[in-house]
Parts: sequence; structure tokens; C-alpha cells
Amino acid sequence: MNQDRRDLLGDAAISVLAEAGGRGLTHRAVDAAARVPLGTAKNYFPTRDALLRAVAERCVEQYHAITAQVTASEAGPTDREGLVSMFRGLLANLAGPGRPRMLAFLELQTEAARKPWLSAILDQIATADFTGFERAQRAAGLPVTPQRAASVTLALHGAILHLLADGPRTLAAAGLDDPDQFVRSLLDAVYPERPISSAPVSQVGSRAPRR
Repeated sequence: MNQDRRDLLGDAAISVLAEAGGRGLTHRAVDAAARVPLGTAKNYFPTRDALLRAVAERCVEQYHAITAQVTASEAGPTDREGLVSMFRGLLANLAGPGRPRMLAFLELQTEAARKPWLSAILDQIATADFTGFERAQRAAGLPVTPQRAASVTLALHGAILHLLADGPRTLAAAGLDDPDQFVRSLLDAVYPERPISSAPVSQVGSRAPRR
């Protein structure tokens, strides 16, 4: 089969998922989005599961392509400030140019909750995120443990969901109305720059002994 045509259909299916959700993903809708003759998508992907598999695999391909591009163009964070810049840029991208791909990915995750074979494909992206984000935190010189690194990654994943929903009160409550400060506060919470010292005994309500 024509690989370029297959990629075109995969990209069109991502757009359909982002705009119309899982229920809107049909062969006809993909044909229309790709501007190809009716029946083309069904010829390449005969069933809806085959179409879902193609979209998931295309998302994985795009994820690795974007990761490789970023890795090639940037040396990576070498300090805390560089890590803030990296994570802030990630949130900005997924709330902007990367929004359709992320919306499609979330729709696929919903489908994957009932389709183990689909979950296995998407698992590649989540696994790579945890590995890559932990590596970035180590490169920035932070006192990383697997648990701390995972906490940062999970917080960023949760932030992305709220950014996509774009509820102003939720964004304000989470601090996401200022992504830069959100990232700084997250890193401060997981990796405090100054150890929290315990209060002196005299300040915790101690009483002088009676004579």
C-alpha cells in the first residue's frame, strides 16, 4: 500500500478524533478530512478497530518524531531554569499547536480502557514520557528519585488535561493561568531549593517547668 496515502489518512483521522471525538471517527469522515475518494479509508483500514490501530500507531510515530526533533535541536536542560523553560514550552505547545494531537490521544485513551491491544500501543508514549522527563530532571542537577520524577510527570499530565478543557476557574485554582509559575511551584514542591527546617522548641508551645 502507498505509505504516503496511509500517513495522510492517519493524520486525517487524528483531526477527526480531535474535532468530533470517538463517535465521530468513521471511514467516511476520514475520507472527507483527507479529501480522498469515498471508500479510500475503508480500503486501507477495513474495520473501525483497524482504523483505531492506524491512528494510534500514527500518534506514536509523531510522538517519536517530535521527540527526536527536540532532542536534535536542543542540548536539554542543564540547570533548574532550563528545566522550567522546557516544561513551560511543553505546556504551551500542547495548549496551542499540539492541541489536536493531544485531544486525539485522549480520545484513544478512552477507547483503550476497553481495548487492551490499543492500550499496549499507547503505552509506548506514556512510558517514554516518564523516562524522558526523569532524564531531564537529572540533567538539570535535581536530587532525583524515581518517585519524585514520577510525581513531576504525573502533575504535568494532569495539567495538560485542564489546559485542554480551558476552564478559567479551574486554571486559576490550579495556578495554570500562569504556566511559568505553575512549573516553578511544582518543582519547588518536589525539589525544595532550601530544606524546610523544623521550628525551634520555643515556638511550638513549650512551657517552662514549674518550680
